[in-house]
Amino acid sequence: MLLRALRDVNVPKFLKDDLPLFENIIIDLFPTTKKPDVDRGVLLEAVKNVCKKRFLQSIPMFVEKVFQLYDTTVVRHGLMIVGPTGGGKTSCYKVLAAAQSALNGVDDYHKTNYHVLNPKSITMDQLYGALDPSSGEWNDGIAARIIGNCSKD
Repeated sequence: MLLRALRDVNVPKFLKDDLPLFENIIIDLFPTTKKPDVDRGVLLEAVKNVCKKRFLQSIPMFVEKVFQLYDTTVVRHGLMIVGPTGGGKTSCYKVLAAAQSALNGVDDYHKTNYHVLNPKSITMDQLYGALDPSSGEWNDGIAARIIGNCSKD
């Protein structure tokens, strides 16, 4: 369980050049433990179905990225997806959201909503909120409003 947790939380954050180093560290820490096989079950089929409906190829690398995103969302409330233009970032999160929504009520899957925002396009005060110096009144930022709207759902 510890080995899987270490992989699920860390592998999505690494660049491809860092993965061999991480794998060697894991092998050194757990020399007799085999890499755990993960049964993705119904979510794997849902991801493949969504890809087919959206005319996307469900190649193993893309599907693995979708599952890395899923594993990250299980342990984080928010995240940032980074990568080159045309790298599949948007398709990845949209496929995952559609697959989870298609499985609404099956196992622990629910309808999935996402909110996209570019934190570089606004100031920190606009993002998180700030105290107005002249009136002493607090103004919520965009992130606070998004989280507030999500909690109403």
